[in-house]
Parts: sequence; C-alpha cells; structure tokens
Amino acid sequence: MQSLLRHVRVLHRLGPANRDSVSALRVAVGVAVPSLALLAAGRPDLIIYAVFGALTGMYGRSEPHQLRLKHQLQAAFVLVGGLGVGVALSVNQLHSWTLVAVEAILAAAGSLFADKVGLTPNGPFFGILALGACASVPTAVPWQLALLIGAASAAFSMAVGFGGWVRGRAWERGAARVVPPLRGIRRRAAWIHAARYLAAVAAAGSVGVLSGSAHPHWAMAAAAVPLAGADLPSSVYRGLHRIVGTLLGLVVVAVVLFPWAGSPLRLFPGHETAVLAVLVIVLQFTTELFMTRHYGLAMVSFTPVILLMTQLAFPADPGFLVAERAVETLIGACTGIAVVVLIRRRRPLAATPDA
Repeated sequence: MQSLLRHVRVLHRLGPANRDSVSALRVAVGVAVPSLALLAAGRPDLIIYAVFGALTGMYGRSEPHQLRLKHQLQAAFVLVGGLGVGVALSVNQLHSWTLVAVEAILAAAGSLFADKVGLTPNGPFFGILALGACASVPTAVPWQLALLIGAASAAFSMAVGFGGWVRGRAWERGAARVVPPLRGIRRRAAWIHAARYLAAVAAAGSVGVLSGSAHPHWAMAAAAVPLAGADLPSSVYRGLHRIVGTLLGLVVVAVVLFPWAGSPLRLFPGHETAVLAVLVIVLQFTTELFMTRHYGLAMVSFTPVILLMTQLAFPADPGFLVAERAVETLIGACTGIAVVVLIRRRRPLAATPDA
C-alpha cells in the first residue's frame, strides 16, 4: 500500500524549476516568427511545417551554447528528415501499412542516432511525430517548398538558441563531449532500445490500421512516449501522463473548435485562422514551460498544438479528430507500456533527464 501511494505521489509531483520560462520563450519565438510570417503571407496551411522545424529549439535547453548548437543541428536532422519523409509519403499518397513500416523502421533508426549523440529530449519521438503528421495531410505546395520551410524554421530556432552566446562569447572547452561512446554493454542496450521502438511503433500502428483509424500515426507516436523513460516506473509514469494529459488537452481543443462549446473563435468573426495560429504559438510556450517539470501538464498544451495546426493544414470535423486522438493515444500509450514491460533494458544508456 505504501509503495502504491508513493507511485501516486510521484505521478502528481511537479519537478524543480530550471529557468523554464527562458527556454519556453526561446521555443515560442522560434515558432512565432515563421508562423506569423506564413500567416501574413496568406498560407496558414503551411504553419505545420514551420512548427515542426521550430521544435529544434526544444533540444539542449540547459546546455552551454556551443553544445546546444551542436545538438540542435543534430535534432534538426531528425525533425526535418522526418518532415521530409512524411511529405514524400503524402505526395505519393502512401498511407496505411506503408506508413506503419516506414515510421517503425525510422523510429528504430532514430533511437540509435539519438542515443549515440545524446539528444535531450531523448529518443526519436518528435521526428516520428513530424513524419506521421506531415504524411497525414495533403501537401498543397511543391515538396521542396515544404522541406525548405521546415529547414528554414529549424535554422531560425538554432539562431535563437545560440543568440545568447553573442552577449557572453564564452566558449567552454570540452563541453561538446558529454556522452560516452557506445561500447560493449551500452551498445547492446542501444540496440535493445531500438528494438523496443520498432516493436512498439509497429504494433500500435498495426492496431490503428486494422481498426480502420484515419490517424494511426497518433497511436505510433504515443507508443514511443513510454520508451523514453530511464527505467520501468518512469516509463509507466510517462505513458499515464500521456493519456491523462492528452485527454485534458482534448477538452481544450473542444472548447476552441466545437461551436456548441462557446468557442472563443466566435468572438473574432473573419479572423478564426489568425486566432488558431496565435493559439498554437501560445500553447507551445506553455508546453515547453512544463515539459521537464511535469510531462502530463505539458501534454495538456501540446495536444491542442498538434490538432490546431493539423486543422490549419487540412480542416476536418473537430468531433472526429478529438475522438480519434483519444482512442489512438490510449492504444499507443498502452502498447508502449506493454513493450517496456516485455522487453527489458539492462541499464540506462545515459544519465540525461527525460523531457
């Protein structure tokens, strides 16, 4: 009983603050500038590519400037690469089982890469999220332009993240070497970790396709979440946070998009698209504000970010989107937790904090 109560307390515990508002502001600026530029250009449907590129700013939040720049460059490779693969699938109308196979394989490859270079947040989650989201919406511009928007947004986020160095110009020798090379048992653990990503993402995506879901990529992304935990308890916590945070975030989406819920969009007739774009920026700020302190609270904001920018790219019935997101998140998170339990990792790969 005492053990159960301890786990319940951990689920609700808010982690210590660590200049979270500064990191959140950096990410919000990285999202805001390209998003508002696209809104001004009359192309809010392209904001989805800008946001995924701008998520580069989430990496290396507490690291020295030169190490942050290095890790953000590596993260940009993962994010823009996932975006590009997703656009390629969309352009060629490759969905269903092809999407599941491609995303599962790239999740495993992304896991190996993230573990090798020591990315924080760890794992390939945001890369496969970008892949699935971009594959699920029609590409309304030449694929080169979509890729360019993502890459330019990533470059701008890196510039924002490195901007503080201009003020101090302090270059710390040796700061770029913080992750030991993958050798022996650690290399074996990395391959086991990658196998878990492959199994979880493939299983969740397969269930999504067999159930007839229009968004199996949501289940695949949710399945990857528990795998970023350092051990079994933290993996289960992350899965539960994902479920509860997503469900609460869907309440926010319903308030914004459902006409009968007294949507605030009704207060700005003719400017609904601009309001949605601004909400994406504000909610990304609050996402980063809580990302390292409480994953569940972060998901309350991040869930509307994903759904609102998807709605900007390709409007759909809000009720259908909310229902699909809830079901696919439950499928994915439970699948991820099951894989963590069934495929054990002998020891953590690195002592980096999860986010």
